[in-house]
Amino acid sequence: MDMRRLVGRNLKRIRDAKDIRQEKLAELSGFGQQYISDIERGRRNPTVVTLFHLATALGVTPADLVAFDGGDPGDDVAPQRARGGGTPKDN
Repeated sequence: MDMRRLVGRNLKRIRDAKDIRQEKLAELSGFGQQYISDIERGRRNPTVVTLFHLATALGVTPADLVAFDGGDPGDDVAPQRARGGGTPKDN
């Protein structure tokens, strides 16, 4: 799983736990309902500022939106490496 999917899953989980519909979150945060839906489905890569506004609207911290949530064991949520950096080879 990449970070977009992780953020989306956390956003949906928190929103559902607080019984807030996408439309209400859109109203509270200033973002469109479709944009929120796209984030939840991992189709958007929200900025830190966007995460701040969504977290504030939900009454949580931005860290709650990016925290590893335990997920499915098969999900790959390892941080992405910078391109070109690579990993040292074992010799």
